[in-house]
Formats: sequence, C-alpha cells, structure tokens
Amino acid sequence: MTPDPPLEQRIAALSARQHGVVALRQLRAFGMTPDAVRKRVCAKRWRRLHPQVIAVSHGPLTRRGRYMAAVLACGPGAALSHRECAELRGLRQSNRSRVDVTSPTRRGRGLVGIEVHSGRTLRPSDIEEVDGIPCTTVARTLLDLAEVVDSRQLERACEQADRLQCFDLTALQQQLARASGRRGAAKLRSILAEQTRTPTMTRSKLEERFLELCRAAGLPRPRVNEWIAIAPIGYEADFLWREQRLIAEVDGRDVHTTRRAFEHDRRRDQRLMLAGYRVVRFTWRQVIHEPAATIATMRGLLAG
Repeated sequence: MTPDPPLEQRIAALSARQHGVVALRQLRAFGMTPDAVRKRVCAKRWRRLHPQVIAVSHGPLTRRGRYMAAVLACGPGAALSHRECAELRGLRQSNRSRVDVTSPTRRGRGLVGIEVHSGRTLRPSDIEEVDGIPCTTVARTLLDLAEVVDSRQLERACEQADRLQCFDLTALQQQLARASGRRGAAKLRSILAEQTRTPTMTRSKLEERFLELCRAAGLPRPRVNEWIAIAPIGYEADFLWREQRLIAEVDGRDVHTTRRAFEHDRRRDQRLMLAGYRVVRFTWRQVIHEPAATIATMRGLLAG
C-alpha cells in the first residue's frame, strides 16, 4: 500500500490546483489542527483571506485566486456566478471589488468582498469547473446576469457567448422554464425571442455596428451569419438579403489579415457570384468612419 504524501506536499498540490488558496475544512481533512493553522498565520507564512479560507502562496493573489477564495468561503455547493462568472468565461468585463457567488446556504453573507446570491434553485447540473473554479454553467450565468445588468449588456453577453460557441439555446430555455418569479427572466426571454425570430447573433463588434447602421437607415432586415449551400461545400454569409441575392461582408482589422485568408475570401466571393449572388465587402474604416457612404452603397445595391 502506497503511503500518503507528506502533509506539506499535499497542501502545496491542493493550493496549486486552487490558485493559491485552501479552505480550513480541506486542511482539517488532511489532519491539520486549527492550532497548527493559527501558528502559520501568526508567523505570516499564510494569510487569512476569510474566516474559513487561507492563502497559502506567498505572492499576490491573482484574480482567479480571489474568485476561488470567495467560492470556498461560501461553503460546499457554492459557485462563482453572475458578473464575475461571466467575466471569467469571457462573456463580459468586470472590475468590481466584490465577487458574485451563488450558494445553497447562507454561508458567506456579510463577508467583505463577496456578494452572496440565493442558490434556492441551483442544481448540481448548473455547476461546472472553469480553470478549477466551481462556476455556474453558461445558461445559468446568462439567467443570473439578467438580474443585475441592463438589456443591452445582457444582449452583448449573449452575442459573445455565441461568438465563443458556448451559446446553448436549449439549455437557456430549460433554465427559463424553471425561473418562475425570477427578476430578469422576462428580459432574457425577450432577447431570446428576438434572436430566434431573426438570427442576429453577430460574431464581431463590427458586424454588430453594421447591423445597427442598417436598422437606423431603415434598410430591409438581413439574415445574419446565414448558411448558403453551394455544392460541393457551403459558406456562411455575414449578412444576406435573400430576395435580392445580395451578400454583405465586413472585414475587421483582426480577421481576414493573412494572405491565405485573403485568397480564400476572394475564391469564396467568386463562387458565390457564379451561383448568382452579388457580394460586397466593407472595411472596418468604411463601417466605423464612413457610415453614410456605407449605407448609400447598400441602399443602391438593394434598389438595383
């Protein structure tokens, strides 16, 4: 039978997995006494972040370390949620001093730097690990986010989830089905209804801006990121006006920049034109700095 690794080695391994922080309950499970923990804190070998959470690493606490500490402070079953979970998942930015955590218990309430949300409806299936940190799923995060941000910010988070290919409409609908009485649920339902009525989930800020220009100018609404089947393969068009057989593509500064991508885009345009589509491309500068000229071009093409 292989003996357990030395205590220090086990603590170091746990700390490394948890971004430099550990819970007292985890140390007790290793056989460490409260007095032994207290001595290390008094000797400044460790730092107490919350009553039940210790920083074992000596360096500055990272953002992930702060998130992990907040989750551990709220006890078993807690998860990073709302704004900070959305930030960790890349759905939005957050530079708040407090950390959103959803907990099935009341532990963590009143602790400095933690905003605890009720986990009454939180299920084990709503939690998954992101970089070792217990987090709410993307669907649950978007539902939670609807309670604390406005409609535009929520829509952008949904669009970003789509760009990152983690937007799951079925999972969101399941969350909403059991979200009776929750603040923000109606807001999220409204956004999803609009997205399912006409697919407008864009893949870049530039696409979003172009779509806003078309809306403001009163142009016919295009299909967004629409798949066009052309044998032997198909293509996804940024914007498609199917009746006019017109495709608009927007080229951002961070995409289509390599020679291979440039060549691919031109071959793609040629195949689409051979199939009877007209293809027009707009640069970042045209969309952002020359909106009037961009809309004038689109208006002429749609009328032609």
